[in-house]
Amino acid sequence: MRRLFWLGVGLAVGVVVVRKATRTAQSYTPAGIASTLSQSAGGLVESLRSFVEDVRVGMAEREQEIHQAFAQGEAFDDQFADLREDPRIGDREIFPEEHQR
Repeated sequence: MRRLFWLGVGLAVGVVVVRKATRTAQSYTPAGIASTLSQSAGGLVESLRSFVEDVRVGMAEREQEIHQAFAQGEAFDDQFADLREDPRIGDREIFPEEHQR
């Protein structure tokens, strides 16, 4: 009975090892590599779509805030006005004269 038990355990371990080895070997074939790249690219595309959707939602919310402020006659809160009016900010600081064309 003991031998039969260990034979069963050996067969089970052998099956698990062979299946794992087969999966690992298949992942290094051209088809396996293509499948992995396809899944990675699909995840990247989905992340990009999610990001774009988040940006669109944020833009729509901000646009709605601006429209409401305009309808109520309130001044638009332009938080970047100071930066645009500052003469030190601009192309000259980012790109020195020798790098401009």
